[in-house]
Amino acid sequence: MKVFKFGGASVKDAQAVQNVADIVSLYKGEKLGIVISAMGKTTNALELIVDALCQRKKSNFDELVAERKQFHRNIMLELFDDPNHLIFNEIESQFEELTKMYDARIPDNYDFEYDQIVSLGEVVSTQIVNAYLNQRGISSGWVDARELIRTNNNYREGEVDWNKTEELFKQHFIPRFKDVDVQVTQGFIGHTSEGLTTTLGREGSDYTAGIMAYCCGAESVTIWKDVPGMLNADPKWFDNTIKLESISFREAIELSYYGASVIHPKTIKPLQNKNIPLYVKSFIDPTADGTTIQSSTSNDHTVPSFIFKMNQVLFSFTPKDFSFIVEKNLSDIFERLARVNAKINLMQNTALKFSILLDEEKVNIDTIKSLFEDTYTVRFENGLELVTVRHYDQATLDRVTVEKQIILEQKTSETARLIVKQK
Repeated sequence: MKVFKFGGASVKDAQAVQNVADIVSLYKGEKLGIVISAMGKTTNALELIVDALCQRKKSNFDELVAERKQFHRNIMLELFDDPNHLIFNEIESQFEELTKMYDARIPDNYDFEYDQIVSLGEVVSTQIVNAYLNQRGISSGWVDARELIRTNNNYREGEVDWNKTEELFKQHFIPRFKDVDVQVTQGFIGHTSEGLTTTLGREGSDYTAGIMAYCCGAESVTIWKDVPGMLNADPKWFDNTIKLESISFREAIELSYYGASVIHPKTIKPLQNKNIPLYVKSFIDPTADGTTIQSSTSNDHTVPSFIFKMNQVLFSFTPKDFSFIVEKNLSDIFERLARVNAKINLMQNTALKFSILLDEEKVNIDTIKSLFEDTYTVRFENGLELVTVRHYDQATLDRVTVEKQIILEQKTSETARLIVKQK
């Protein structure tokens, strides 16, 4: 069995769904577990619906639901010749249930409501893709991830119960390959022991593919992207990128930890644990070689990799009593940051100052200041960039700091991290 994962861009419209079927057809006769994301920008649209529900904006809620329903209907009208195909009723009923949610209850837990609504994007997407694969003559079955992946009740960041999840895959997934060659399920979503829907964190569909492969002992995982493989830098920020032909699990974890966007950080570990290779390939050119991620570290150092995080804000905290920054201070600082779910990209301390770098768009500067101003002097600088270079040399550092002022620098033998701003 092989595991494939198709993200939102690979199912963004009817032509994209047809291309997915073309790729699956290349593997005729093989057993495939296919993980699919919501179509296009549907997750973003459903997040707006959650906001409208929680803010009790009925007209806005209805308008957004209608728009999303029509978006999917338009795709189906291109994919299916018969307007009476059962898939139309299936998708209609999903959106009817969504509409009813407005009057069903008064929302009091945003994260819970988020998971119940945003997960609909993956459910609808997979129902459409599965129906289309069958229309194309591919032996395909639809499986509900809410019967497979067991998590705790930490909505929006569900933590997987690995023992129960492996048991559920053995009960409800693997035996179905007796009847079909392909099984389509949703990325990103799971369920609690009470049967309530959870999500695994934003962009968690890659993680679902890793979970499936681990639980089924898969031969490999392939993530299909709109790039030829893992590149050594984001083409948006870097010219003359190079494709990484083969890297280790360790290197992939390092790159994802520092912010490389191709692979979800949680994806690698379950694959590494069972030595299941991961391929990153292009859905635009599916027969081309992509990037292989496996256990060998022999090729990791051959090409420097560059990761850029823009729009960063650097905070520094100094105790007002000029006491040293020691474990007690650090514990206090981290506890305060946890209250607002602040994700730290880089940190550094001196005797009297502790500094952290955050994504400016994910925090409120005034909120951070108010959290600390009772006992700390707080300073901040925004409009910064964080540049991470794996396997650097001086020439690569010179290249990324042209016309930049270095605010802070950290180096290990393999990784250089620079906070910079335009001169």
